[in-house]
Amino acid sequence: MSRSPLSPAAPVPAPARLPLAFLVGQSADGHWLAVETHGLGGGIFRSRRDALTYAAAETGRRPDAVRLAGTPLSLDSVSLVP
Repeated sequence: MSRSPLSPAAPVPAPARLPLAFLVGQSADGHWLAVETHGLGGGIFRSRRDALTYAAAETGRRPDAVRLAGTPLSLDSVSLVP
């Protein structure tokens, strides 16, 4: 029986993920939005509370992971974190 010249592959580490962060605010039309600041997701919600609940759940309720917007948002509002 022949042995393979290749050694077993080492496990490949998972790529580092950016920690999720959300900006919550109203659109110019008055809808409540939660927009992930790295462009990874977001949604339209019936209320501010619903948007905040979603963003908090998605970020594992990490402190400072959810911010309120001071200006109108759009779902295109991505890459808001330098």
